[in-house]
Amino acid sequence: MISFSQVSKRYPGGQEALRGISLTIEAGEMVFITGHSGAGKSTLIKLAAAIERPTSGSVIVNGQNVGALRARAVPYLRRNFGLVFQDQKLLFDRSAFDNVMLPLAITGFERRESARRVRAALDKVGLLAKEKSFPVMLSGGEQQRLAIARAIVHRPAILIADEPTGNLDAAHAAEIGELFRSFNQVGVTVIVATHDEAFAARLRPRLIALRAGRLAA
Repeated sequence: MISFSQVSKRYPGGQEALRGISLTIEAGEMVFITGHSGAGKSTLIKLAAAIERPTSGSVIVNGQNVGALRARAVPYLRRNFGLVFQDQKLLFDRSAFDNVMLPLAITGFERRESARRVRAALDKVGLLAKEKSFPVMLSGGEQQRLAIARAIVHRPAILIADEPTGNLDAAHAAEIGELFRSFNQVGVTVIVATHDEAFAARLRPRLIALRAGRLAA
């Protein structure tokens, strides 16, 4: 499903975030990308989601070469993905319901079907009773679950999360882990970048370790 072949990524100024990465992630896997801060975890998942493009080498997603995609084709590829960021990127002037609705509104889903999907996603993450609440009224763990609901509302084949437990205590991190496990059990490919060793150990995913932009294990 996702294949990296001798991928390197260099940023302006000469910073080389990834060097010669070759790996494959199969459909239905749960994979955690681990490593120290600055190891290249976030860069790797951004390349997988076509948020960035490699400097050299190839990233193939569902048979498409990310580096060769035209700009107008990228949004169509990204419909395969649900993305969860550490800072959540929630809209604080909109309700929980409207935050989750946003991806469906952008892609032109019919309103009644969209509302059904939004409530199903909120129910999945345990927030259906708070659909009218604004993000500022939610705890940190609830905000992260809201971000996950928004990421999965369009039923993506691949869920990618960047440090999803970085701002959470152990109990809330465990809740997020169980959500990811439940998605993976119904066939969603789950890819998580994390430095949280306890979080990774609890779920027992396949581990890909990075060190200074290279594969360590």
